Amino acid sequence: MRFLSVSLFLICFSSIAQEHMSLIFVGDIMGHGSQIEAAFESKNNSYDYKNVFERIKPILSKPDFAIANLEVTLAGPPYKGYPQFSSPEALAVACKESGIDVLVTANNHSCDRGGKGIERTIQTLDKLNIAHNGTYKNEKDRRLRNLLILRKDNIRIGLLNYTYGTNGLKAPKPTSVNYIDTNQIKRDIQQSEKEQLDGLIAFVHWGKEYETKPNKYQIRIAQFLFRNGIDIIIGGHPHVIQKTQFDTKKNKLIAYSLGNFVSNQASTNTDGGMLLEIELEKVNGKLIINNAFHHLIWVNKPTRKNKKIFEVLPCSTYPAQESITNPNHISKMKLFIQNARKIMKDNLNVPEKNPAQVNG
Repeated sequence: MRFLSVSLFLICFSSIAQEHMSLIFVGDIMGHGSQIEAAFESKNNSYDYKNVFERIKPILSKPDFAIANLEVTLAGPPYKGYPQFSSPEALAVACKESGIDVLVTANNHSCDRGGKGIERTIQTLDKLNIAHNGTYKNEKDRRLRNLLILRKDNIRIGLLNYTYGTNGLKAPKPTSVNYIDTNQIKRDIQQSEKEQLDGLIAFVHWGKEYETKPNKYQIRIAQFLFRNGIDIIIGGHPHVIQKTQFDTKKNKLIAYSLGNFVSNQASTNTDGGMLLEIELEKVNGKLIINNAFHHLIWVNKPTRKNKKIFEVLPCSTYPAQESITNPNHISKMKLFIQNARKIMKDNLNVPEKNPAQVNG
């Protein structure tokens, strides 16, 4: 059982275990219009996203900390999908109930509902006691929350969050969004050194949508981040999986893109993604990445009781997915797995955990 205490900028995790910490990173949590419709409960005029997370919850809730990219605002009604997202609070409730501890909020949709949307998203996450960073109500808020610290036993890991842009929209003052500004990132890293951290993670929103290989910009920024003290880089935005590489000699790891966690996208490679699980160990005062592996996930969209639902499925249990009864859905899942494995051939020291046996 986990015991989690969240303050403005610090997550404290206490355990009698030795100095180990496990993390799982989750890709883009989207909120397209059809997802909102699927979550709507007409009987009581409310929203429920339980179906989305039910089958993936055992994986999400097992590590010490689960960190995900919330790629919508929680700006209140009217609830809308693309191009300017606002999802019901129930989405964040379901995230928390599934085991997600942290939601990073700096992405290209952060400003979809202006300053009020930024503020209400923050207020909602605070009310639900979900830790977050990447967007801020004002400068004081940024000073308090910008560096999010994950703590278990004597291990202290910092988390920073940045985005390449916000679709041409700007956060009206005093609100702000963290952009990939190398000068600001340098200052943030220098500021983090005062906290005597064991490691530092950057969750970055970058790259070109639907490209399965990282571009020159991603590679350049990654090199900058590693050079300046970042140990683990987690990427999002392309909505497809990109390679993940773990340099065991340098103790550095990068996942260029986790792909989608849940969305209504259905084109090739966008109907699924991966979860990245990392095991950390502190040995003689030094933190090392002890192990890293990925789980492939796929979004099933069956119709039940005359209603379309969304459910994230772990591909590791395929083909024994009793919920997949539509032959077309089975074919799509198989295609996603096959394509994902082709992309992941470029992985370094980050294997698939419990790979599904897929033929044909």
